[in-house]
Amino acid sequence: MNTIKYTMRIFFLIILLVMLSKCSTTGVFTNPAPKPTPSVAENEVEFWLTKGNQTVNLQKQTSILAFSTTYNNYVTIEVDDSRIFQSIDGFGYTLTGGSAQVINELNPQKKQELLQELFGNNENSITISYLRISIGASDMNTTPFTYDDLPSGQTDVDLDKFSLAPDKNDLIPLLKGIVAINPKIKIIATPWSPPVWMKDNNNFVGGSLKTEYYGVYAQYFVKYIQKMKAEGISIDAITPQNEPLHPGNNPSMLMLALQQADFIKNHLGPAFQTANLTTKIIIYDHNCNKPEYPITVLNDDSAYPFIDGSAFHLYEGDISALSTVHNAFPNKNLYFTEQYTSSAGSFEGDLKWHMKNVVIGSIRNWSKTALEWNLANNASFGPNTPGGCTTCKGALTINSSDSFTRNVGYYIIAHVSKFVPAGSVRIASNISGNLNNVAFKTLNGKKVLIVENDGNTVEIFNIKYNGNWVTTSLESGSVGTYIW
Repeated sequence: MNTIKYTMRIFFLIILLVMLSKCSTTGVFTNPAPKPTPSVAENEVEFWLTKGNQTVNLQKQTSILAFSTTYNNYVTIEVDDSRIFQSIDGFGYTLTGGSAQVINELNPQKKQELLQELFGNNENSITISYLRISIGASDMNTTPFTYDDLPSGQTDVDLDKFSLAPDKNDLIPLLKGIVAINPKIKIIATPWSPPVWMKDNNNFVGGSLKTEYYGVYAQYFVKYIQKMKAEGISIDAITPQNEPLHPGNNPSMLMLALQQADFIKNHLGPAFQTANLTTKIIIYDHNCNKPEYPITVLNDDSAYPFIDGSAFHLYEGDISALSTVHNAFPNKNLYFTEQYTSSAGSFEGDLKWHMKNVVIGSIRNWSKTALEWNLANNASFGPNTPGGCTTCKGALTINSSDSFTRNVGYYIIAHVSKFVPAGSVRIASNISGNLNNVAFKTLNGKKVLIVENDGNTVEIFNIKYNGNWVTTSLESGSVGTYIW
C-alpha cells in the first residue's frame, strides 16, 4: 500500500514539473508559438478600367497587382523613367459657347456638383486641367458673332466698340466658376472669324483678312486678352485662326501659311511684345495632313521668335505629323487641340480610336495636351450655328435641369486627366503588339501607364519597371490606367 502511495506521489510530481516547465516567469501559462503564416501580397499598382462594352466605366479595380521578379512569357510593356520627353500642360475639352449655355441650364446645385466632378481634385473628380475656348462664336454657338460687330459698311479701327458682352451671359460666368475651383487651369483661345468688316467678303463664312486690318486685328487679340484678364480669366495661349484651311464652316476664315507668318511677325507678335503679354502664340490649329503649313510658318526667321509651337486636329492625316514638325523644329512645342466624337459613333469604336490616336498617339508624338471637342451639348447635339456641326456629340449630354449623361468623350479624357496633372512628364514605354500605351511620371513621383487593347481578344501582359514585373490583362476594346 505504501508502495502504491509512493508511486502515485512520484507520478503527480512529474506532472507538476511538466506543467511548470510550460509556465512563464509570471506564473501565466504561455501558448505555443504560432506557426508563421504566408505573407499576403500588398497591392502596389492602382488599376482603373473602362470596357468597350460599357459594363465597366472608369472603375477602380480591387484585384491585387504587385511587382515581383517572377518571369513569364507574356508580352511586356517596359516603363523607363530615366528617359524623359516633353512636359504636360493638361488634358480637357473645348468649352464652346453652346457647352456653357446648356451647362448653365442645370439647376444651381446640380451645376456645382458637375463642375466639381469635372474640375475638382478629389476621388470623385476627373480633374480637367486644360480648356479651349473660342474668341467670339464657334460653330457650336446658337448664332455667329464677334466682339466688334457693326452694321454693314461701318468700321471701328480703334476698336472703341469692342465688348465681351455676347459671352457675359453664359461663357464668362461659367469660366469664373471653373477658375474658382481650379485657379491653375490653362486656357487656349482661338477665333473662328474676325469681325466681318475686317474680311474681304464681309461674311462670317470664309473670306480672308484684309491686309489693311492686320494691325487692327492684332490689337483685337490684345484687347481680348486684357479684358478677359480683367474678368479674372487668364488666357495662357491663342492661335490666330481655327482650321485656317477650312473656310466653309460658320463662322470660318481662310488664312494661308504665308499670311499667318506675315500676320505674326509684323503685327501679332510685336503687339503682344508692346503690351507685355506673356500669352503664347501657337500656329496652325488644323489637320495632320498638312505639316508643311506650320513648317512654312516656322521657317520664317522673323515669325519664329514669336511662336511657341503648333496645334493639330486629326480629321485628316496621321498623328505622326506632330513628330514630323517636332523633328524639323525640336525647340518648338506641340499641342493637340480638337477631335470630336460623332453622334453616329459607337462607344467601343470611339473609345479605341480616340485613346489610340488622340490621347496615346498625340502624346507619344510630343504633344503637351490632348483635347476633345465640345464638353457638352443637348440631346439634339446642339446648339449650333446654321451650317455648324450637327453631329458633334459632347462629352456630356445635358438632358434636363437636373440630369446629364456621361458619353464616351468623358471617359476618353478622364482616363488620363484624373491621374496625370499638369507638370507631369512623358517617360519611355514600348508598344507591344495591340497594346497601345503611353507612360508618365507625375510631380510627386508616381508612374502612370495608359494602355488600350486595340486587338480582338483578351491580352494578358506584363508591366515591367525597375527590373520587376506585374501581370495584368485587358479585354478587347478596353482601356486601363495603372498607377504606382
